[in-house]
Parts: sequence; structure tokens; C-alpha cells
Amino acid sequence: MRVDFGNTAQDYATHRAGFPDSLFERLRAFGVGKPGQYVLDLGTGTGTLARGFATRGCRVTGIDPSEQMLEQARLMAGREGIQVEFRVARAEETGLAPMSADAATAGQCWHWFDRARAATECRRVLNPSGALAICHFDWIPTTGNVVAATEALIVEHNPAWAFGGGNGMYPQWARDVADAGFEDIETFSYDVDVPYTHEAWRGRIRASAGVAASLPPDAVDAFDGELALLLAASFAGEPLAVPHRVWALVCRTPPE
Repeated sequence: MRVDFGNTAQDYATHRAGFPDSLFERLRAFGVGKPGQYVLDLGTGTGTLARGFATRGCRVTGIDPSEQMLEQARLMAGREGIQVEFRVARAEETGLAPMSADAATAGQCWHWFDRARAATECRRVLNPSGALAICHFDWIPTTGNVVAATEALIVEHNPAWAFGGGNGMYPQWARDVADAGFEDIETFSYDVDVPYTHEAWRGRIRASAGVAASLPPDAVDAFDGELALLLAASFAGEPLAVPHRVWALVCRTPPE
């Protein structure tokens, strides 16, 4: 399945819920995102992590391979009155000098990378005792809920989509960073409900890998129409309380 989030950049910017403030608070307790730090945000997309760290006093560079996504990130940062350097680059080849960043972050994107190369690149660009934080914010399907019903509909329209049924946990990322020489590996998770109107949930789903990022426009329209009917018939109340799980891994480069 070929995925290009640039095809759905506007829906992504408008409807995908960014990481909650509580994540930034927890990461700061791990020493990630303190005022004055230089943070490199990998696979930044519309900059949800990058903008959050900039708001909290960090100097931030956000990189992404999609110029369309970065255009949305720049617009959102401009509306919020914050400064972030956004540029086209890949996690495996950031273009940063060795030992130039205090922290590196990856929000909702580590699975899209060549993970071994990305971990090695993070090790290269981070200062001694620099932190890497890999973060996820996933919807959680349970029997009969709107997430499970929506995932089933995605598979009907796009059988190649294989990301359904997740539990929001990524223990395999710990092996990635350990193999690259990171130390002090810790993980945490917690659950939150995110409110969505029907319109916003449809936009959120269009902005997923299985819909507008991989299907042609006519197929996206057909899916979206069926999702609207499903919501009206089976999940009429608004807003929808959509369960999500925050999961994060934090690790450090060895000290000098």
C-alpha cells in the first residue's frame, strides 16, 4: 500500500487531534522539552510536537519528507505566533551536525521510518545524555465502539490497510533504540477520550493512511459517504467520545 500523507494534508491539519498537553508535561519530567533546549522533531507532519515544544520555550526544527505537510505546519505555527524551522528531510538523513541537538522526538511516525537507520541517526545528532522520545496517540478499537466499526469499513474499501486492531503499545521500539546504543530506556502510557463531531471524525478518518493517503479521490468520496451513513445509523450522539491511548518511549545517549 503506497501512502502519501501529502494527499490529505489539509484534513490532517484540520481534523487530526494533536498530542494532549499532558504528554508534554510528562515528557518534561523526563527532561524532554525544557525551555532553551534544541529539539529535532522527526516526521513532524503538521508539527503537533514541534509546535508544542516551541510554545514551551524550546528551539525546534521539524523535518518531514512531504512539503505539503510542512506547508500546513508553517500555516499553523504562523496562526499560533510561534517560530519553528520546518524543512524537507528524512529521519534517516536529517542534515544536522553531529552532537547538535538536546532532544529528538518522533510523533506517530516511527513505523514509517527505516527504524534502524533512524535510531542510528538520532544517536549521531544528539548530545551526550541527549534524549530521544518516540510518541504515539492512537485510537483504540473495542467491541462495538465507533473505532472498531470505522476500521471494519476501512478494510472493506481498502483491503491492503493493515493497521487496524491495535492496542497503542509499541514494545518493539525498545529493541530499535537499544541496538543503536541508547540507554535508560523507559516507557509509559495512559488513556484519554477525544471528542469528535461526526464531521470531524469523518475528516480524521479521511486523513488516515488507509483512506485519502492511499486511495484515489473517487474511492475516498465513496468511503466518506458510507461512513456518514454508518455514524448516523449507529452512533448518532454527538460529540463522539473516541478512546485514545498515549504511549511514549524515552531513552538517552550515553554520557561522555
